[in-house]
Amino acid sequence: MSKKPTDGAQERPGRLKQIRMVAQVLHQANPKALPIVFASALATLVVVIAVGWLVGSLWFFVPLAVLAAVAVGMIVFGQLAQRAQYSVIAGQPGAAAAVLKNVRGGWTVTEAVSGNRNLDMVHRAVGRPGVVIVSEGPRSRVGQLLGAEKKRISRAVPSVPIYDIQVGDEEGQIPVDKLQRHLMKLPRNLTKAQVNDVNSRLAALPRAMQMPKGPMPKGARMPKGPKPKTR
Repeated sequence: MSKKPTDGAQERPGRLKQIRMVAQVLHQANPKALPIVFASALATLVVVIAVGWLVGSLWFFVPLAVLAAVAVGMIVFGQLAQRAQYSVIAGQPGAAAAVLKNVRGGWTVTEAVSGNRNLDMVHRAVGRPGVVIVSEGPRSRVGQLLGAEKKRISRAVPSVPIYDIQVGDEEGQIPVDKLQRHLMKLPRNLTKAQVNDVNSRLAALPRAMQMPKGPMPKGARMPKGPKPKTR
C-alpha cells in the first residue's frame, strides 16, 4: 500500500508546475503577456532558421534556432512576470522591502527601522555601496523620517556613504519596479569586510519606530521590526 504524504511533508511543486502557476498569474495580470512571449520565441526561431538558410547550413541552425527560441521566450517570460509582480505589490505597505530582499549582491535588509502611524516606513539596506535607506509614503511625510534615520546612522558609521531613496509615484520618487535597477547602479564604495563591520555597528542601534498617538486607522497594523537574534 502506498503511503499518503502527511501535511508537514508535502512535496514542493515541480519546475513545470511552478512555471504553469506563474503563467496563470501573469495571464490574469496582463492577458497580452503570454502572446508576447510566444511571439518573441517564434520570431527568434524564424530569424535563426533564416540565417541558416542563407548561409547554406539549415540543418545545423535548426536545433540552434530551437534553443535560442526557448531561451528568448524564458527571458521575456521572466521579465513580464517580474513586472506583473511589481504591479500587484505596488502601493502596498512593505512593497519596497519585498524588492530589497530580492536584490542580488549580498545586501543585508532590515525592514521598518522607522515609521509612523500613517504606515509610512523606512527600510535599511547595507551593501557594497554603503547604507541605503528607502522610504514608502508621500513626500510630504517621509522626508522627516529619512532625515532622522540618516542622522542615527551617520552617528554609528560616520565615514560610510548613506543614500536615501523615496519609493512612490510622486515627482522625485522612484517607482517600486525601478528600485532594483536603481540600486544596481550605485557605486561600490566598501569592501566585504567593511560591509560586515557596518552591519555589526548598525545591528546595535535600537528601533526608531514612532508609536502612534491617538487611535490607529481602522484595520491597520504597525509593521514589525527585526527580530532580535538569539545567541
